Amino acid sequence: MEEDEPQTLTSSPAPAVVPPAAAPPPIAPIPPPPAAVLRARAGAARADSDSDREGSSPRPSADDYEVSEESRLARERQEKAVQELLMKRRAYAMAVPTNDSAVRARLRRLGEPVTLFGEREMERRDRLRSIMVRLDAEGQLERLLKAHDDEQAAAAAAAPAEEEGPQQYPFYTEGSQELLQARIDIARYSLARAESRIERARRRRDDPDEDEDAEAEFVVNQAGGFALECSEIGDDRPLSGCSFSHDGTMLAISSWSGVTKIWSMPKVEKVATLKGHTERATDVAFSPVDNCLATASADRTAKLWNIDGSLIRSFDGHLDRLARIAFHPSGKYLGTASFDKTWRLWDINTGTELLLQEGHSRSVYGICFHPDGSLVASCGLDALARVWDLRTGRSILAFEGHVKPVLGISFSPNGYRLATGSEDNTCRIWDLRKRKSLYTMPAHSHLISQVKFEPQEGYFLATASYDTKAMVWSAQDFKPVKTLAGHEAKVTSLDITGDGQQIATVSHDRTIKIWTSRCKEKEKAMDID
Repeated sequence: MEEDEPQTLTSSPAPAVVPPAAAPPPIAPIPPPPAAVLRARAGAARADSDSDREGSSPRPSADDYEVSEESRLARERQEKAVQELLMKRRAYAMAVPTNDSAVRARLRRLGEPVTLFGEREMERRDRLRSIMVRLDAEGQLERLLKAHDDEQAAAAAAAPAEEEGPQQYPFYTEGSQELLQARIDIARYSLARAESRIERARRRRDDPDEDEDAEAEFVVNQAGGFALECSEIGDDRPLSGCSFSHDGTMLAISSWSGVTKIWSMPKVEKVATLKGHTERATDVAFSPVDNCLATASADRTAKLWNIDGSLIRSFDGHLDRLARIAFHPSGKYLGTASFDKTWRLWDINTGTELLLQEGHSRSVYGICFHPDGSLVASCGLDALARVWDLRTGRSILAFEGHVKPVLGISFSPNGYRLATGSEDNTCRIWDLRKRKSLYTMPAHSHLISQVKFEPQEGYFLATASYDTKAMVWSAQDFKPVKTLAGHEAKVTSLDITGDGQQIATVSHDRTIKIWTSRCKEKEKAMDID
């Protein structure tokens, strides 16, 4: 105990040293030593290096900053664009075969599809290029080299076989001698007609007494005077087609009963009844030069008749029911459209099938001939209208624009306009010279079943529709001129006389209606002047 007391006494001076530690903290921070000040003034790079050596904290990187979503997306787009550019450069630097057979062989050796649906030669080569770039990027260069070696070996083994050349696929069907003679006959006929039409147009243009605009305005105003003159029950079943004779003295109508009837004009008295079809008759057409007519039927046949009701011959060959028919302007040939996706050309004198023409992807419904006889137009359920050159057999135009099946088609007498009527309730006017749609008329509230130009000059056209109406339109500005309302059911067909003074319409209400212009006196007065 006594020894502890001195120890306590000797440790008592320690509290004298402790007070400096218990002193209050300074108000200002302690200034850095002079050496640190000098180093700070030496330069940022040296200061950073010295601070790093002294264990100072590292500088913040770009990842430590907060990046906005927009900046991140922009950076990703830039990186993607750079990668695409590099891939394109690499792709164009690669050696890709140019021969299509070599491209197919390379794709086969790489285990890729040789061809895709609807793929063309250049598209197939671009696909091979992209596959090669992808394999190169994935590091599968050995696979590419092996495919190239296999190609060279196969080429060396098949060198004698390649001397024969690539296989040629025929793109046409050889026609008969009768078709060749018909093409020559049509060419001669059409050239003479075209020359006459052009000469007449030039003469009218150069004649100071001719005023085409005034004449067109007069005809259109006259068309505005169409009124119902006669209505007659045509058959016990719905009526499907009608046609005036070339002189306008007779009218033929076809019916679902399979019977076709001929009526005298203008009294509308029945003259003859044509019986021969076993299914419903779908259309009827008078010859433009002779007193004979043709009928089409769902029994897959077309028949040629005399006006007295006697059968001349039958045209057999279609594989499905027929739709519309039309005579060539020369009267020597008959065109038939069918649901077997073809239209055919027949020689009416021999009954020979001259031409079986494919080209539509769905059923062919309508057909009409150019006034010169050189062209034929067809329309169908594929929403297309195609124009064919009868002298060469080629499809020269394909008009796309309708969104539903095209049911009616008609050439204008001026030679360069074509009208089509469709299930999309519109009538389109096409210009053969410009190869495009000239005007679209929202004509009816239901599908358009038939369209016809006025036969003389084409100053107006008429449309028939399932909305129970037929309408007359000006061919100058395509405005409605007259609405022919009177039927109680779908109007299936119409026709216009050669002088443009009468329009006949037939309907599912089984009636024939004759519409006559009330301006004949004005026309006679103009003829006298």
